[in-house]
Amino acid sequence: MAQAFIGLGSNLGDGRGNLLAAWQRLQAEAGRAVALSPPFLTEPVGMESEQLFTNAVGLLETRLAPQALLDKMMDIEAGLGRDRQKGRDRTVDLDLLYYDEVVIRTASLTLPHPEIANRSFVLAPLAAVAPLHVHPVLGLTSLAMLQRLGRQTGVRRISWEKT
Repeated sequence: MAQAFIGLGSNLGDGRGNLLAAWQRLQAEAGRAVALSPPFLTEPVGMESEQLFTNAVGLLETRLAPQALLDKMMDIEAGLGRDRQKGRDRTVDLDLLYYDEVVIRTASLTLPHPEIANRSFVLAPLAAVAPLHVHPVLGLTSLAMLQRLGRQTGVRRISWEKT
């Protein structure tokens, strides 16, 4: 079985609920859950929106090949109401961050995800669930990449429980 780290994000509706629904579908359709980070509230990056994102990272064991896993993730996004138009708010956004130590670049898939080291909304939950995981290209841990970004403005850890 391969280990896949998956980034989860939502900025429409019940963010925590959307992420948990996506995570449950991933477990049912793509593999076995190993770990899920706490959720984080984050400011939108690369898009204009008034809505904060809820982000998390999950570790999934899967028998699916990388492209098949990505295809399944896109099916789950669509099933949960994702509008794939660029710049649109999202009920759910799933990103394949790592797949074992695979390094690949195709027209539809780049592994590891090319923006991991630049995104605190990915690194904060990734460091929470796997602080010592090493990026296979950069040779840096999740925690080291997060520390390199410096002060984490616009990223706040929350609970899965609604208060």
